[in-house]
Amino acid sequence: MSQLLSAETRARDAIVRAGQSLFMRGYVHATAGNISVRLDDGFLITPTDACLGTLDPARLARLDAQGLQIGGDRASKTIVLHRRIYQATADAGRAAGCVIHTHSRALVAASIRADSRAGGALPADAELLPAITPYFVMKVGRVPHVAYHRPGDPAAADRVALTIARHAAQGRLLRAVMLARLGPNVWHDTPAAAMAVLEELEETALLFNQLGQDNAVPLSEDHIEELRQHFGAHW
Repeated sequence: MSQLLSAETRARDAIVRAGQSLFMRGYVHATAGNISVRLDDGFLITPTDACLGTLDPARLARLDAQGLQIGGDRASKTIVLHRRIYQATADAGRAAGCVIHTHSRALVAASIRADSRAGGALPADAELLPAITPYFVMKVGRVPHVAYHRPGDPAAADRVALTIARHAAQGRLLRAVMLARLGPNVWHDTPAAAMAVLEELEETALLFNQLGQDNAVPLSEDHIEELRQHFGAHW
């Protein structure tokens, strides 16, 4: 029992540290964004309308394994999407331990541009960014661009779960999806690792936006295959 409590305490502290770091560096603003962690017997998630820069570890929402809240402030509505990501990644063979959602500026800008170009009808196989740097390929991988849904729409959770499964069937491990005009969801084993995925993703979006689509020429398939062979990239 003491080990379970210790693990939960560590998870609470890790969420607070990640939230403060993201807020101080401008990856999130106001009360936008949320962070969750999967526990052995449930979940922790930041409360609805909480500022990630001023989180109180004792007030994080605590949910049981079925997603029912059993403690803390009212959970963010995005727990529905987060739980689908946890289940879909587990089904794909690599269960996420943490999910982070932000409205990071460069990523949202790239999304708005692409969604506008598609007339608000992004195809099911849309990708947000091309493979323009080796570290994007190695540390992030493909980022499916999921068509627009209102915030909290269960249909978005369904689409994300299907997308994770579709890529898994093709031998690709996803670390992120982009919700059109809203923001990325990224995941990994821990808050620190998920935050690193977000950082690499946002930096790639900054480069892409500065270069422009015509100048952002992707790596060749030979270069990407080399990254697969040497670093296990899942592109």
